[in-house]
Amino acid sequence: MSGKKTPLQVCIKNRQAHFSYTFLDRYTAGLILQGTEIKSIRMGKASLQEAYCYFNRGALWIKGMHIAPYSHGNIYNHEEKRDRQLLLQKKELQKLLKNQAKGLTIIPIELFISPRGFAKLAIALARGKKLYDKRQAIKERDLERSREI
Repeated sequence: MSGKKTPLQVCIKNRQAHFSYTFLDRYTAGLILQGTEIKSIRMGKASLQEAYCYFNRGALWIKGMHIAPYSHGNIYNHEEKRDRQLLLQKKELQKLLKNQAKGLTIIPIELFISPRGFAKLAIALARGKKLYDKRQAIKERDLERSREI
């Protein structure tokens, strides 16, 4: 047996994003976390439902990501909905900034723990779907379900 432990793979997904956006490009970013935030993420106590990414002074930040307070934490527990900085390489940041100026958005897709134990965030460069695109997706999904039966 090897001495390495395989960490528990926690995966928190933003399911609504697949319905509301068309993904053009995907990236994996690191997160700058404080204190007990990583413990709450490992317990699966996070949500990406209202989260979005924005640029501030050349850095990419995520706003609206909810990480619940750690249950065994003390008075120095973290804030639930604070802005968190994302870690990407400079070339990736420049590419995202250029594409965001074209009217595309950057949205978080899923939050997971890497094999080395770090929290990572999968983000996507996306274009918002129009109402008729969403209706078309619903029709296609219903047709697919009826074919299975």
